[in-house]
Amino acid sequence: MASTTASRPRQRRSDFVLSFILVCLIILTLYPFIFMIITSTKSASQFRHHYWEPVLPFHIRENYTDAWETIDRYLLNTIYVAAISVSVGLLTTSLSGYAFARFSFPGKQFFFSMIMLLMMIPGILQLIPNFMWCNQLGLLNTYWVLILPYIASAQAYNIYILRTFIASLPPGLFEAAKIDGASELQQYAKIAMPLSKGILGTLAILRFTAVWNDLIWPMIVTNDETHRTITVGLYYYRGGTHTQYGAMFAGYLIASIPLLLIFAVFMRQFMAGITSGAIKA
Repeated sequence: MASTTASRPRQRRSDFVLSFILVCLIILTLYPFIFMIITSTKSASQFRHHYWEPVLPFHIRENYTDAWETIDRYLLNTIYVAAISVSVGLLTTSLSGYAFARFSFPGKQFFFSMIMLLMMIPGILQLIPNFMWCNQLGLLNTYWVLILPYIASAQAYNIYILRTFIASLPPGLFEAAKIDGASELQQYAKIAMPLSKGILGTLAILRFTAVWNDLIWPMIVTNDETHRTITVGLYYYRGGTHTQYGAMFAGYLIASIPLLLIFAVFMRQFMAGITSGAIKA
């Protein structure tokens, strides 16, 4: 009894130390985002003289107005490119994953092995060949030079994930649907896809984030403001107005809002996909 009583203070101290460490880690993790919000309210003079802490008066209206007028076209371009590339990419890869999981055809294992082999090739090694192809096809400085490579680059990983998940579904579901007269397309649309919502939501978030944050490819294939994406626009915005840190950080914050909204919409599917065990990275 005495040993149990004596162990309670030690347990409380251990819990306190652990909680303190976790709080510190959370603060360190969140502070860059907090710093971005604080800096987006400062003028250039306030930023130079009060680097870390918030300071009055806030310059919210002028900073965010300046940022929006600078990046609004880039933001809409990125939403357009990301929405098409992610939706079309998920459609094509879900069909391919379903075919690899449900059908038997000559060379099935060979083709799937080749798809897995593509996952071993770093994307940076494909940069020059992709650029040469797009240049010969006359796609530079168009939306297609962004959309088509983004769709293609998602194929291998998404097919692997979706094929693995669909293959794990009970075959009895598809057999029962087939007995009831359902075609393969109906089995795909009414059985495989509804049960794959968690995986599809996870892949949508991961791919949308990858497209949204990509800098290298949009920078080398677009050189006019008409087709620039948000990362390229913010990059040149920084170089052109390097002293307007408040407006620059306001632009960063505006650019992060769509990602937060996407995660909020697909959060349930994302967590379901992570916990389903289909993604084993």
